[in-house]
Amino acid sequence: MSKRGYHHGNLRQALVEAALALIEARGPAGFTLSEAAKQAGVTPAAVYRHFDGREDLIAEAARQGYAIFADVIDYAYESGQPSALAAFEATGRAYLAFARKYPGHYIAMFESGISVNRTPELAAEATRARDVLERAARDLSQHIPQDRRPPAAMFSAHIWAMSHGVVELFARNSPGTAAPFAPEELLETGIGIYLRGLGLIEPDD
Repeated sequence: MSKRGYHHGNLRQALVEAALALIEARGPAGFTLSEAAKQAGVTPAAVYRHFDGREDLIAEAARQGYAIFADVIDYAYESGQPSALAAFEATGRAYLAFARKYPGHYIAMFESGISVNRTPELAAEATRARDVLERAARDLSQHIPQDRRPPAAMFSAHIWAMSHGVVELFARNSPGTAAPFAPEELLETGIGIYLRGLGLIEPDD
């Protein structure tokens, strides 16, 4: 691949795409800026026009991931309306779908060690995603008597943690091949048990 240096077209995004491919293949610590530059077809020196270092490049990949993630779960939330239960369950399924479709972004977001507060832009997108989940939880929690109603932030954090656990254990890499049940089934039944415990859906006969 020829070196195009500073004359490269959308260099910033080309570097992000290169980083995402390398992250997916090797993990967030498995590549250098020089390798990302080579894959993007530019000289290593050209990278520093846009990023101060490898962590800044990964942070931008994570920011873009959170932006996609927020859009995906917001669409899922809206698709379940007007049923608060359907909307809430859809956001959990969307988490799993996102992790499968955007593995490079997912790793940059959750496995790179990059803080969501590294840049204001990254923090804003992460907050937007969390707000969608909290809104879904808040809508559904209105059906719980107030004296037994968990805070929406706690409610959504439980589902986020459950979704993340299913993804990590059974939907990615080699552990997924040994999953005792389909990840979708594990997540659906787990959410069902949680919601039954809160009295939001009827117990099985």
